[in-house]
Order: sequence, then C-alpha cells, then structure tokens
Amino acid sequence: QVQLVESGGGLVQAGGSLRLSCSVSGRTSLMSYVGWFRQAPGKEREFVATISWNSGRTYYTISVKGRFTISRDNAKNTVYLQMNSLKPEDTAVYYCAASRRIGIPRDSSDMDYWGKGPLVTVSS
Repeated sequence: QVQLVESGGGLVQAGGSLRLSCSVSGRTSLMSYVGWFRQAPGKEREFVATISWNSGRTYYTISVKGRFTISRDNAKNTVYLQMNSLKPEDTAVYYCAASRRIGIPRDSSDMDYWGKGPLVTVSS
C-alpha cells in the first residue's frame, strides 16, 4: 500500500503562485508514476501533470504547460507541483495520485492510490 498526503493549498490572487507538496509513504517500490489531478466544482476530475518516480520524466496537460512544474525529491519521498501565473480557471481541488502501471498515466482510472486533495482558489 501507498499513502499520499498533500499540503500547500489555499487562496491566491490571479497571477500569483502556490506550491503543492505530496508526501509519499508505504511501499513506494510499487509506484511507477506520481501525478496531480484536479477537479473544479461541477466538472470531472482532470489530469494536470505526472512524473516518473524513477527517471523523473514529466508530462503536462496543455493548459498548464509553461506555468506549472512537477518535480520530485526521492530522498524526501515528496512530489511537488509549483504553480505560477495562476488563473481563476485553475481553481479546483488538487489531488496527488500514484500509479503502479508501466504506461504514462493520464486518466483517473490509471491511478491506484489517492490523497485527499487540498483546495486551491484563485481570485480574479
């Protein structure tokens, strides 16, 4: 089993920055990817970014590319999502999730473990 605990959500003005952290514990050897998903009110959960736990290779959804950066610190078993140039449409609950699968996970159904998700609110 893998446990994921996020921190770092909150309220920020448009154009501002926030950094989310995801602390990973348990059988991290099971993980191939750790990613971030988000769910805005009344919308489906969507893929934001993911990082290979071993290689560090990263993948982003097009709407956040150039603004968000996913990174990992394997020594601390922590994954980060640095969010810059935030927009009101980035407002959502942000979930950290881990996948055991070999392929690049881009859908909620690809993920095996989930955190509870902090709320990020971007005011205009």
